[in-house]
Amino acid sequence: MDATIKSIRPNKPSDKQLDSRPAELDPAEFLAAAVRADQPRPARAEAEAAVKTLLAYIGENTGREGLLDTPRRVVEAFDELYQGYHQCPAEVLDRTFGETAGYDDFVLVRDIEFTSQCEHHMMPFYGKAHIAYTPVERVVGLSKLARLTDIFARRLQTQEHLTAQIAAAIDEILKPRGVAVLIEAEHTCMSVRGVAKHGASTFTSRYTGMFRDNPAEQARFLSMVRGMTR
Repeated sequence: MDATIKSIRPNKPSDKQLDSRPAELDPAEFLAAAVRADQPRPARAEAEAAVKTLLAYIGENTGREGLLDTPRRVVEAFDELYQGYHQCPAEVLDRTFGETAGYDDFVLVRDIEFTSQCEHHMMPFYGKAHIAYTPVERVVGLSKLARLTDIFARRLQTQEHLTAQIAAAIDEILKPRGVAVLIEAEHTCMSVRGVAKHGASTFTSRYTGMFRDNPAEQARFLSMVRGMTR
């Protein structure tokens, strides 16, 4: 008697498999500052008291000389590290230039260094972002792509979300023919704690428009990111 072997895989792809396009982000995430001016927030003194509590929790003597001013310094550092909550991504990309002489290829800004903070452990992750877009008639100042990266990086983040936010903001505001974002980073939440694997890099990417639909353009983008003088 012959046995019949049935595949455990479905014969037809599901609707989810057919729709390979990434989910859209809420425009509120990247078109305005994350913190409204009228949003209730703890007072600075409350924030400093919270830092003092954490110092006591780890077993420190909060009254010793070296720690007397630490709560103030930590809160000031937070103001700097998380300033992206108060900045508007749309304003960074608002000014464009039309003198492109009919330029119709993509623009790539490579090796944009950044530092962000993991939202799971509030520990740094840092690396480089590579951003390309194919403009339609008008271009944005090159430094604006670096500033956009910093705005999103200076918030509690995951690398995946950071990648998606950068791509979505450029796509929505500049309306280019396509956007490509590749981020490579090291996460201290896995290099100095937990599994403690120093030097491990995480890569994330997001493509829209012509980069998403044309594998050849993706390959050319990746070749330019990894090649040349590296």
